[in-house]
Amino acid sequence: MANGNGRPTIVRTGRGLTISGTRTTIYEVMDYLKADWPLALIRDWMILTEAQMSAVLAYIEMHGEEVEAEYQLVLQEAEEIRAYWEARNRERFQYIAQLPPPAGREALYEKIQTSKAALGMA
Repeated sequence: MANGNGRPTIVRTGRGLTISGTRTTIYEVMDYLKADWPLALIRDWMILTEAQMSAVLAYIEMHGEEVEAEYQLVLQEAEEIRAYWEARNRERFQYIAQLPPPAGREALYEKIQTSKAALGMA
């Protein structure tokens, strides 16, 4: 897939399969496609041109199995990173949760706790 000036629209960078001239990866677009976002909304949200969006869809269609396999690896890696940082910061988060509210903000904290309890988050 090439853009108007003969350069490929989809290029492989250190971030993976990326839309040329942007920092947007195909995997980011796939997140929204899999969440059933309308194509026009994805395009507008990610600030892509119609040509870029068409090139992404065409690339995904032409290289479906390869792109899906890479997408699954990206998801797995993201989950591993999230789990690592969650485990690494667990004690810190517990410590912070035990801290009393800053002076003068007790009423605000009470309101937040009440709202969390009502939502089943406490």
